[in-house]
Amino acid sequence: MEGGGQVRPTSGRDHGTLSRLRSSSLEIREKEIREKGSEILKEQLDAAKKELKLKDRECERLSQVRNQLEQELEELTASLFEEAHKMVNEANVKQATAEKQLKEAQGKIDVLQAEVTALKTLVLTSTPSSPNRQLHPQLQSPGTRGAHKHAGGHVRNKSASSTFPSSPGKPEPSSTKEDREPAMPALLSLILCLVPGQSVSVNFDPYRQQGEGLVTDSRQMDSILYAEFLLWKEKPSLDRSSAFLSRIYREDISPCLSFTRSELSQLVQSAVENNSLTIEPVAMSALPMVKASAVECGGPNGFRAAIETKCALSGMSRLCRHRIKLGDKESYYYISPSSRARITAVCNFFTYIRYIQQGLVRHDAEQMFWEVMRLRREMTVAKLGFYPTDQG
Repeated sequence: MEGGGQVRPTSGRDHGTLSRLRSSSLEIREKEIREKGSEILKEQLDAAKKELKLKDRECERLSQVRNQLEQELEELTASLFEEAHKMVNEANVKQATAEKQLKEAQGKIDVLQAEVTALKTLVLTSTPSSPNRQLHPQLQSPGTRGAHKHAGGHVRNKSASSTFPSSPGKPEPSSTKEDREPAMPALLSLILCLVPGQSVSVNFDPYRQQGEGLVTDSRQMDSILYAEFLLWKEKPSLDRSSAFLSRIYREDISPCLSFTRSELSQLVQSAVENNSLTIEPVAMSALPMVKASAVECGGPNGFRAAIETKCALSGMSRLCRHRIKLGDKESYYYISPSSRARITAVCNFFTYIRYIQQGLVRHDAEQMFWEVMRLRREMTVAKLGFYPTDQG
């Protein structure tokens, strides 16, 4: 019994020790498991943080790309609207310019058609046996000139008349300006050659008049001048770099438009080249100016009377019956008959050159060449101081 009683307490203590050992080992294991779990969670958390940082960077980069694209889109939209607005404005301006040019062209066509009809009537009804007295005013008696003028026929504006002088052997009968028979237009052959299919040949030239009859001049073509003209005619333009126009500028245009007032001469030449020069007659009666802002140079301010005054180009005191206006400027310049004849001769030349450039002249190359030579002769004669008596 004693032995058995001693054994029981020992086994109980062993059992308690085992249970404590077990519980402590469990705690150690749990602690290890918790530590491992926490480490795993920390690693996962770090990985998640790194992934979030990468995603944040990607989001930031995408946001910058989006902002940049939005900015570029706004700039592109603004530029497109601006370009579209500009194109619309240009289209409106071109449309307005085209409509204006169309109206001007229609007006010019109407005037040319009326002139062609009248001139064809005059030319076709004039024969050697029965000459048209309106076409040849030297055949009319002094008492019938005024009656012929008021009876009918084509009358051209004095400001656009020819620069050829009248025959020196026949003085003009004394009459008023309203009763004086107008000279034959210098560009008669030019107007007739604009009619397609027109075969009428007009050779009116006051230089060829002698007495009551007409004589013809002999002429011979210069091969160098003709070659330069043919080379220019292949691609006609107003560029003075071509040999053809360069020669004419050097020999005819520049000397013809070279006046004492050199600065104003350059402005006049530029206006003639740009087709923006206006020549208008001065009223014979002293009338007050309608435009108070207009400045008249070389003449009396406030009156449009043709009186003895200084020519704005030559600076010489002459009877100025015409004045010029350069482009859209509000300044008028009084000019003498000689200065007007020189300007008109150059204007006639540029008009014919522009018609050739626009394809309106239906003549062959040789006829065009001789017309150019005739216009060059006009400039030469005007440069030497000759002008028609109806301009004086």
